[in-house]
Amino acid sequence: MFTGLVEAVATVTAVEFAGGGARLSVAVRWPEVDGPTRLGDSIAVNGACLTAIAIAAAESAETLTFDLSHETLARTTFAHATAGQRVNVERALLVGDRLGGHIVTGHVDGVGHLVSKTAHPAGWDLVYGLPADLLPEIVQKGSICLDGVSLTVNRVGGDLPTHCVGVTIVPHTSQHTQLLEGEVGKAVHVETDIFAKHIRRLTEFTRQNEK
Repeated sequence: MFTGLVEAVATVTAVEFAGGGARLSVAVRWPEVDGPTRLGDSIAVNGACLTAIAIAAAESAETLTFDLSHETLARTTFAHATAGQRVNVERALLVGDRLGGHIVTGHVDGVGHLVSKTAHPAGWDLVYGLPADLLPEIVQKGSICLDGVSLTVNRVGGDLPTHCVGVTIVPHTSQHTQLLEGEVGKAVHVETDIFAKHIRRLTEFTRQNEK
């Protein structure tokens, strides 16, 4: 379980594809040290929950290695990951921690893409195109997780292009994540709100049983 509050921006050091899966390694320097990462720990990498299978520590930096299944490759952008790419990372939430973002499971629902980014004095307005099947789980002023970043949905529908949502990020977010990196068309991992998923499923299930 995560919060969508990115702790650091890591750098991909290696990606090896084999047998329909892959092995991904990233180098990260955590801003606060509360003990080293342990084998089996869950780490959100661009919002996708991955399990650390190998750890190489050097001073305050760590190189973490993860196995990626065929399912993970099919649902994320990791099939196109390259060495040198920067990724948002977050360690799993500890019981008793403040939930500053929103409840994020680390299970990517789909891949969206950046449609536009507009600078203004207080930050940036970003518009993302989402898979059409996720739109019923999006609500204005609700939460969404994009590449592991907890954001508030400012706009849905209206004058936006079809299947798009608008969010705003402040300078702190731009400085501590990689959201502004890349051009229009950049692919991002999308996770909708867990409560919206359950409400949608319950509603659909109820309607099916009423027929």
